[in-house]
Amino acid sequence: MKIYFHLNLEGFSNCYVIVNEKTREAIIIDPGQITTEIINHIEIGGYKLTGVLISHNHGSHVAGLTSLRKIYSPKVYAADWEVARNDTNVLKDDGVIKIAGLDVEYFSLPGHTNDSMVYKIGNVIFTGDSLSACKIGSTNSKFSERTLVKNIKQKILSQTDDTVIMPGHGPPTTVGVEREFNPKLTSDK
Repeated sequence: MKIYFHLNLEGFSNCYVIVNEKTREAIIIDPGQITTEIINHIEIGGYKLTGVLISHNHGSHVAGLTSLRKIYSPKVYAADWEVARNDTNVLKDDGVIKIAGLDVEYFSLPGHTNDSMVYKIGNVIFTGDSLSACKIGSTNSKFSERTLVKNIKQKILSQTDDTVIMPGHGPPTTVGVEREFNPKLTSDK
């Protein structure tokens, strides 16, 4: 598995292209903007785009989906039906799906938004806006913040320390770093 990082300058959000070199298939996570560089990774690499994973339905994470679907015919996975309407494979709760020959674990992680999903492929977790380097996603109430912190602790911090976290914004981090240094996760509040 290879992971290619792309920065969406309009929303300063991260987009990821995950490639299975054995099956020659690809997955895109959070296509905030579709660029020539993203298309080149797929076309020059000779990959078939088989899936798109959406962490939550915010413009900086889904705006490029319309353009992407005009070029390719991937399956779209999200917790919010409105992402691609009838073409959305709606995910609920936690589970595992197979995309591009890879096992993709998904975890419902409400708090930042009701439809927040986190995806784990191998030893890498793609957290959208739920968790970034040493901070958690914004929330609209104390209840939502407590819910988000509880879900992060149960579903993300339960992973091994060396599990890599690829957030929706900002640099990568690890579970071990977040467990030790994230102020919202280390406090007993």
